[in-house]
Amino acid sequence: MYIASTAVVFVELVKLLACAGMIWWQSRSWRSGLRTLYRETIRQPHELLLMAVPSAIYAVQNNLLYVALSNLDATTFQVVYQLKILATALFSVILLGRRLDSNKWQALGLLMVGVIMVQLHPTTASASASPKPSSAAAAAAAATATSPLLGFLAVVTACILSGFAGCYFERVLKSSDSNIWVRNIQLCMSGVFFALVAMFVQDRHAIASGGILQGYTNLTWAVIGNQALGGLLVAVVVKYADNILKGFATSISIVLSGIVSYLLFGFQPSFLFLLGTAVVIGASLMYGRKPSTSKENYEKRACTNAHATR
Repeated sequence: MYIASTAVVFVELVKLLACAGMIWWQSRSWRSGLRTLYRETIRQPHELLLMAVPSAIYAVQNNLLYVALSNLDATTFQVVYQLKILATALFSVILLGRRLDSNKWQALGLLMVGVIMVQLHPTTASASASPKPSSAAAAAAAATATSPLLGFLAVVTACILSGFAGCYFERVLKSSDSNIWVRNIQLCMSGVFFALVAMFVQDRHAIASGGILQGYTNLTWAVIGNQALGGLLVAVVVKYADNILKGFATSISIVLSGIVSYLLFGFQPSFLFLLGTAVVIGASLMYGRKPSTSKENYEKRACTNAHATR
């Protein structure tokens, strides 16, 4: 079995190389691409520090999730962890100034309920969206839960940090003219640093005894490539859409994974899974629906009457 913390390091390195390749492709030459990288990283350390904020937050979040997993059962963890959907929406309002009407808040609440239903299916509850702990964290998680309150506080804090970091990253991406691949390189540089620190702290003894590539197979590298590609796609979605829509896309992907598993691997969906799927689809349609014309006209008339009475 490979050590998960080493895979995280390789994921960040693959993303770093992929973004450097995109900059080279856009620049049409290595020399021009290297100049761009030098100008945007070495000569602008404040930009690196700016992108180090979400990396540091994600590192803290991962450790909080390990604490939660070691103190909560899987079902409770999956239910509470869906609070990240509402946390993301809340920070979208606070940090990005986004306005969400009552219908959208209701849709987000339904989405959270729908994902919980899907995740509580016996086959998917423990595997779909849970973070993969390192060997040391897995050992801790295997121990008997000692403090459910600590686990609950850890997962709630992780949800809050997830919402803040995602919206912070979105704000940085959309408030500057920097190339999205440059921003990803800045993020990956700090990501590599924090991943190396976590690897050393959690698994240095295992790595010293068996090597950093112990347990690696072709499937492991395929997983690393998939995770790296997913991370880059998330950045593109955040840049050209937003974190809330990313949450909807992630929720729908969980449903699609269940459908593909049914078609290819004999997965038998339960009634709760089917109901959750319907709720997720309904919430997505509800969130994307534009306000009715009559409601808009009513709001306009209300504003006009309010101004007229002043």
